[in-house]
Amino acid sequence: MSAVSNVNAAQITSAQNAASTTQAGTTQSGLSAQALEKTRKAAIEFEGMTIGEMLQPMFDTVDTANSLFGGGAAESQFRSLQVLEMGKQIANNGGIGLADSVYRQMLAMQEKAQQEKGTS
Repeated sequence: MSAVSNVNAAQITSAQNAASTTQAGTTQSGLSAQALEKTRKAAIEFEGMTIGEMLQPMFDTVDTANSLFGGGAAESQFRSLQVLEMGKQIANNGGIGLADSVYRQMLAMQEKAQQEKGTS
C-alpha cells in the first residue's frame, strides 16, 4: 500500500483544521479542502521517504550472512524496499514531525502562487 492510502483520519482532519474553511468550501487562504488534503498527503509521503533514507545506512551495516534466517540474494535485493516501507509506516503513525513543517511550507508556496496568479 502506498503512503497516500495509509494517511490516517486524524492527519487529514488536522490538515483541514489548519486553515479554517469558509462556507464556499475554500479556506481563508483560498485553497479547497481537497487541495489541503492532497498537500498533507504529499508532506507525509515526503516524510516517509526521508525517514526511509535515514534508516538505510543503519540497515546497510547489519551483517546477516551468519544469522539463522538472514542473508541471501533475495534479502539484499529487497532490503531497500523494506526500509522505505518502514519509513512510510513511521511517518503514517506520527513520524518525527517533519511532515508538519513541510506541509506549512507547501501551503505558503501554494498561497503565494495563487496570489501571484490573481494579480497577473
